[in-house]
Amino acid sequence: MGLVLDSSVLIAAEREKRPVSQLLASLSAEHSETEFLLSSISVMELEHGWHRANTPEAAAKRRRYLDEVLAILPVEPFTREMGVLAAKIDADRKNVGLVIATADLLIGITALHLDYAIGTRNVRHFKMIPGLKVLPL
Repeated sequence: MGLVLDSSVLIAAEREKRPVSQLLASLSAEHSETEFLLSSISVMELEHGWHRANTPEAAAKRRRYLDEVLAILPVEPFTREMGVLAAKIDADRKNVGLVIATADLLIGITALHLDYAIGTRNVRHFKMIPGLKVLPL
């Protein structure tokens, strides 16, 4: 099975000054995963962080890390089929009083659609997506 990495995992790795290759090697060893990828929605979240950097130095550091991430990890586009699935799950959850943050819903749907697990530091929202395997990282 593959693993879609939530942006929370990559943000934490950047803050820990952990190279992407090292992060993937440790995840592969710990979880026996052989394929890693990002949702295009995570790219938006990571790019957002770069644009919001407080200093030019912080922006340059984030840009270098983001470039490393994008050079190593393939990005899965969000498709029409994923949109249909996201709409159904979002409506079903809201009908029982549960609200999933939109970005997390779309990232989780990417993993669910591919039959991958989601690796995250934000378990709460992803656990609300039925059938999604969630790995707290």
